[in-house]
Amino acid sequence: MTASPTTPLLQASAVRIGHGRTALLPPLQLTVCAGEVWGVLGPNGAGKTTLVRTLLGLHRELAGKVRRPQTIGYVPQRSELDVGVPGRVLDLVRSGCERGFSVLVPFWERTRAPQAQRALADCDLGDLALRQFRELSEGQKQRSLVARALAADPSLLVLDEPTSAMDLDAERELFALLRRLAARRGLGVVVVSHQLHQVLQVATHLLLVDRDQDALVAGVRHDVMHHPAFRQRYGQALEVTP
Repeated sequence: MTASPTTPLLQASAVRIGHGRTALLPPLQLTVCAGEVWGVLGPNGAGKTTLVRTLLGLHRELAGKVRRPQTIGYVPQRSELDVGVPGRVLDLVRSGCERGFSVLVPFWERTRAPQAQRALADCDLGDLALRQFRELSEGQKQRSLVARALAADPSLLVLDEPTSAMDLDAERELFALLRRLAARRGLGVVVVSHQLHQVLQVATHLLLVDRDQDALVAGVRHDVMHHPAFRQRYGQALEVTP
C-alpha cells in the first residue's frame, strides 16, 4: 500500500549514537516521510554507517528513541554481501520476500510472486530475470540488490554506499532509479553516499554527519546546504555543482 506523502515513516527523537557509552555525535532529531529522498553525507569515519545501523535497529542507541516502520528494505555495503554465489536474478529477488518460515507457508509462491515481479519491473530487470547474477555488470548487480530489498514491499528503503565499484553512468542511473521509486511507490528513501553531486541531484532532504565539526544537521535540502557546517565541509565542491 502506498503511503500518504505526509506519513512519517522513520522518526528519531534526541537519539545519540556511539559505541559503549561514548557518543559520536550530537543528538539527532529526524523525521523521514513517504516520498522523501534523504541523502546522508559526510567524510570517512564520520559515523554515517553507525548512524544508519542505529536507525535500522541493528545497533542500540545510547539515548533517545527511534520509531521505525514495520518493514524496511536494506541494501548494505557490497563488502558485507556474498555477491559471487551462483543464482539467477529472479532467485535473488524472490529471496527478499522470505520472512522467517514464510517459505513453509501454504501458497507462499502465489502470494509473494507478484511482489518479486513488481520489484523486477520497477528496477528495469525484467529482461535479466533469468540471467546469472554473477554475470551482470556492477550497475545491474546493484539494481538487483535494490529489487531484492523491494520484494518485501517495504515502506522505507535504506542503502549504504550503493554506488561503490560502479562507473559514472551506472551511478547516475541508480540515483535516478531511487528518485523514481520514491515517487512511484511512495517510499521513503535514505541513501548513504560520498557522491555529493549525484546526491544533490535527487535528494529532497539531507543529513550531514561530521564528527570533525561535532555536527549533525538534518532537514530540507536547501536549508542544510546553507548551514555553516555544510558550507565548511563542501563549500568548494558546491561552487561547481550544477
